[in-house]
Amino acid sequence: MTDDEETVQCWLVERSSFGDERMVTLIYAPPEGDRHLTKQLSPNLLRRKRITAAIDIEPERLEPVNEAETRDRYATEAQRMAERHDPDAEV
Repeated sequence: MTDDEETVQCWLVERSSFGDERMVTLIYAPPEGDRHLTKQLSPNLLRRKRITAAIDIEPERLEPVNEAETRDRYATEAQRMAERHDPDAEV
């Protein structure tokens, strides 16, 4: 948790697009990898919005990660991002 205690610091753990790239999916997760937030943005909005390595998210907005393999992958990627980037670094 962040100093705010009302939010959880989550790191960008996945960025993907679908077929014709009409939507870009961003997934943020805390270092434990046990929860996540999925955001879908149009490429046009993605160009205008600043995407940072981490964001602070209210706990009630986070969804559980049910698959152990996915939890492990999210945890590994969140920790890697935290080691390599400042939270407000644009990625």
